[in-house]
Amino acid sequence: MNAIPRPEHPRPQFERSDWVNLNGSWTYRFDHGRSGVEAGWQGARGYESAIRVPFCPESALSGVACTDFIAGLWYHRRITVPEHWQGRDVLLHFGAVDYECEAYVDGISAGVHIGGTVSFAFDITALVRPGATHDLVVRAYDDTRGGAQPGGKQSHRLRSHGCHYTRTTGIWQTVWLEAVPPCGLEAVHIVPDLDGSRFLVAPSFRRGRPGLRFRAILKDAGKPVATAEGPAAPAAALSVPVPDPVPWAPGSPHLYDLELQVLDGDAVVDRVDSYAGLRKVHIEGNRVFLNNRRLYQRLVLDQGFYPDGIWTAPSDEALRRDIELSLAAGFNGARLHQKVFEERFHSWADRLGYLTWAESSSWGGNPDHIPYARNFLSEWAEILRRDRNHPSIIAWTPFNETRAFANRLQHARTHIDAYNLCKALDPTRPVNDASGYVHSRTDLWTVHNYEQDPAKLAAILEPGEKGVWRNFPDVEPAYTGQPYLVDEYGGTKWNPADMDRGPESWGYGNTPRSIEEVHARIEGLTGALLRYPHISGYCYTQLTDVEQEQNGIYAYDRSEKFDMARIRTVFSRRPDWSEI
Repeated sequence: MNAIPRPEHPRPQFERSDWVNLNGSWTYRFDHGRSGVEAGWQGARGYESAIRVPFCPESALSGVACTDFIAGLWYHRRITVPEHWQGRDVLLHFGAVDYECEAYVDGISAGVHIGGTVSFAFDITALVRPGATHDLVVRAYDDTRGGAQPGGKQSHRLRSHGCHYTRTTGIWQTVWLEAVPPCGLEAVHIVPDLDGSRFLVAPSFRRGRPGLRFRAILKDAGKPVATAEGPAAPAAALSVPVPDPVPWAPGSPHLYDLELQVLDGDAVVDRVDSYAGLRKVHIEGNRVFLNNRRLYQRLVLDQGFYPDGIWTAPSDEALRRDIELSLAAGFNGARLHQKVFEERFHSWADRLGYLTWAESSSWGGNPDHIPYARNFLSEWAEILRRDRNHPSIIAWTPFNETRAFANRLQHARTHIDAYNLCKALDPTRPVNDASGYVHSRTDLWTVHNYEQDPAKLAAILEPGEKGVWRNFPDVEPAYTGQPYLVDEYGGTKWNPADMDRGPESWGYGNTPRSIEEVHARIEGLTGALLRYPHISGYCYTQLTDVEQEQNGIYAYDRSEKFDMARIRTVFSRRPDWSEI
């Protein structure tokens, strides 16, 4: 085990050389009454118990393993800012903290962030001195059952049940310091233009200064192949040509490196290393196209839970391994379900040629509840900005299975606001506004059906006089010919090694009586979808078992449950009309 857990750089698409990983042993204390600020805990120089960051206190890897509800907790560690960072800004980064976070340096607030799944940073330059050591305190408050915050599949009961699992509270991704020039890059939006054989690179900067220049150097196999340069002005996009372009695609995930520079005359005052994939996603009629070829999506539902880390992968290799397991099972991608996956997962998907639909952790509140909608939309915008440069992401899914509502108008309004956010921040990808259930405005028409009899499923999905089958046709707009995907099906329960859990064991439909029956059912259900030309893809539930839910292709510990050669044959099939 590494002395520093998760030691790798957390942002492979926006990497500077000067950074310090703050993972490892911190001290902590619970704040069940949320009275810590009043009690002056922000000025602490240590707490009584130890915790291993970045693992949440519910997890075994944290060393705490407290699975009761945690209303609040405080963290402490000492930080030393490298002396050679003099003259640069110091940023304190958090990969994610669930749900409300405030950081203090020597008792002084450095900032507050609300939202449990996305990355953020506080500028602590004014609070620290290079070469000096300071007390860093982090406060995290969480209200899983309050109905105002998105929480995904975190259980609202004391224990896990059905498809709801152990909660995550507080810090659950890497914490780190970074040295940044005052006029350095804040972010960059990289837009691939396959048809135009170029990348559009739109920067934003921490602070402006006249006379600075911005340069993008495109590299292929480590060698520069193109350069573009212009004024260092916000959103002043550079057009970077791609000679002899090689598209990014499953099976051929070609990536270009990008060296991004801020120049003061001939001097490079900031450098960020990034990368990009040249690919295109668009819709024609009821088909999704990737790189102008008809795509059949053979996805698997991936919830991103780990037995020892809960929401946090125990290692970078574990992130890669999950993708490799999915590819080995015959899938060409995943619907990332009710969790915002960390940036390194997306980076592995980019490098391994793995298609994904990125989704929020929308469960936990109702879209027609105004406080929830306010919190959701703010965090969703942050998610889009953080992850939109990854070529592996080919669709956005703001919501999952939204159906119960007290105010139908407000419910639809929140869905449409989320859809419009996607289009404003990233017009290059299709949007699945609400997976499976009540749609309001969507580019992809998705349905969920867990019928376990292949013949009955085929009969349900056969288009009839009323058109295609829909989950809730009475409370949503008419289907207008969008690509139609069954983005949840299957869910066949099978884990003979753990059947003694009785009623706690959970899956869809009746439990098969033998492994042969499981194989036959998976083959039959998938064949029922492949027979219909109006279906543009599917998502099988699911990649792994999760706690008491036992319908994974693999067990929770990632061991094999089935004859993987047969499984791969099933999920590798695609219809004749598909070009990819």
